[in-house]
Amino acid sequence: MRLAETSDLWWKNAVVYCLDVETFFDDDGDGTGDFAGLTQRVDYLAALGVTCIWLMPFYPSPDRDDGYDVTDFFAVDPRLGTMGDLVEFIRAARDRGMRVIADFVVNHTSDQHPWFIEARKSTDNKYRDYYVWRSDTPPDTSSEVVFPGEEDSLWEKDETTGEWYLHMFAKHQPDLNVTNPSVRNEIAKAMGLWLELGLDGFRLDAVPFFLETRGQPRDEAANLDPHGFLAALRSFVSRRNGSAVLLGEVNLPYKEQVEFFGGPDGNELNMQFDFMSMQYIYLSLARGDARPLAETLKSRPPLHPDNQWAMFVRNHDELTLDKLSDGEREEVFAAFGPRKNMQIYGRGLRRRLPPMLGGDPERLRMVYSLMFALPGTPVLFYGEEIGMGEDLRQKSRAAVRTPMQWNDGKNGGFSTAKAADLVAPLARGEYGPEHVNAAAAKRDPGSLFNFMVTLIRRYRESAELGWGDFAIIEQSEPAVFAHTCSTDTGALVLLHNFGEEPVKVKGTVGAEDGPANAFRDATLLDLFDGDDVTLDPDGGFTVELERYGYRWYRLHRKGDRLAP
Repeated sequence: MRLAETSDLWWKNAVVYCLDVETFFDDDGDGTGDFAGLTQRVDYLAALGVTCIWLMPFYPSPDRDDGYDVTDFFAVDPRLGTMGDLVEFIRAARDRGMRVIADFVVNHTSDQHPWFIEARKSTDNKYRDYYVWRSDTPPDTSSEVVFPGEEDSLWEKDETTGEWYLHMFAKHQPDLNVTNPSVRNEIAKAMGLWLELGLDGFRLDAVPFFLETRGQPRDEAANLDPHGFLAALRSFVSRRNGSAVLLGEVNLPYKEQVEFFGGPDGNELNMQFDFMSMQYIYLSLARGDARPLAETLKSRPPLHPDNQWAMFVRNHDELTLDKLSDGEREEVFAAFGPRKNMQIYGRGLRRRLPPMLGGDPERLRMVYSLMFALPGTPVLFYGEEIGMGEDLRQKSRAAVRTPMQWNDGKNGGFSTAKAADLVAPLARGEYGPEHVNAAAAKRDPGSLFNFMVTLIRRYRESAELGWGDFAIIEQSEPAVFAHTCSTDTGALVLLHNFGEEPVKVKGTVGAEDGPANAFRDATLLDLFDGDDVTLDPDGGFTVELERYGYRWYRLHRKGDRLAP
């Protein structure tokens, strides 16, 4: 692999930063973040090393679900600014070398969307088939609801026509009928608009749900190919912008995720979040044992070269643990969310990472080092770089969506408005802005922010992490996760200690059946501030790791011409 090749699929070694415009920075002082404010903070993101900004929904919305309840796919919510403000932000980001992608909600609209307002007027309205309806009484679907405790059915009766409409999520979010060609055309037109305005792709929300054929006549459903729609979207987006990406939210086991990549053809989603590894990272952290994560990653299927995994340890949603067994989930709850108000839907957590780890700086840095070291593209949620915490006073998932903390002044520097006028309250206590903020973090050489800057720089200098082959290094320490990422031109050796105690790791680089002296005069060059390690002729090495220690090494053979 030559570095020139890595620019073809930019997202395979990008650093993605997710943010919500309304909680990032308020420029006009009305209490709500806006695009003008986000533009003022572009240099902050560039200094961090971000290469791709992921915008949560910015479309007009009643905002009952943080913007995921859309009323117009073709406009900007006026609370956040204008189309012109969006374009100015995209231009400023590009000027600093950053691309921009945005959430796109294909599964549903708000019940206040003009399409649904028309659709519920009569059964023969031209927009009726934009949604999924049934005339007979639906069965009990209380066990299938996505948000237990908030909904008790997937169907809601509309009194005007006496029929029921499908809503896989909240009842104020009716599901679109994506089998309808008119709906597909509207979705494509909306995506085309945003691509023309400068977006570099989309994060597709709840992908398995919008490919659902529930509610369709049985004989028609048998002839439908839901994945054909996903492949068509990929083809359309690629025609409009050859380097655009589709990043999908698909919380399914690996085997099923492969289908959403497009199987061996790789022609559907470019990228998917690796929910499986995320959940087993937390189980390994709870146990102080790296083996659950190692076994999970061993089962990860190979992908088409044009596909990629997106790695994360926290996102903007619930921290779901639904793929763990009941016993495993209880272990994670006990370790990181023992109180009921820390848990959500019986399957996840509504906390940020620093409080979950008790503010332990060594453990926190080890986890982020691991996230960047695992094969894939790292995705950060705003505020992670400074160690923001959650606010458990807020309802549901809003606990982790508090305003960005810029300084220790009024409203954490987020807004000049009265506190009562803020779009959301700021976090309080030991993780409030008086203790955790960007201004202080940037000026502290030992801060998490400056650690993340270095980590991102090392990641960007290590193309093997996005493009290389992954392999576990077998060794005897249960607490240690050891692996390699390699291409035909380079290799990295990466070690992470999940345990409280220092350990001595003994492993071997390369195949056991390789030449006896394949690594004579070879060295592992430390990429941070540790000591280099001389390899044995057979590739053997011994490395000491402190509690929650981590090491990144580059394999260096005599004669290699490495960049400084």
